[in-house]
Amino acid sequence: MACALRGVSSMSQKSVEIVIGRLATDETLRARFLADGADTLRVLRECGYDLNMAEIEALLEMPSDAWAVMASWVHPRLQKIALKGDCTDR
Repeated sequence: MACALRGVSSMSQKSVEIVIGRLATDETLRARFLADGADTLRVLRECGYDLNMAEIEALLEMPSDAWAVMASWVHPRLQKIALKGDCTDR
């Protein structure tokens, strides 16, 4: 039982790390999240990211300027820039 719970927790943590990384490197996703964070996280959950309610609340409670600061620390070659006509659904 403890191993099963540990697996769920680590899977959720992995999803949090991926979402934070995407928000720091994907300009289109970051803009969508800043415009409507709850809907963006809902779509990510529907796409298979395992986020629990506590993690969603924590992501939504982060100061919005924190995402721009994080993005500025990432080397430009690692950034996914928004191009005109980019789909913002994902």
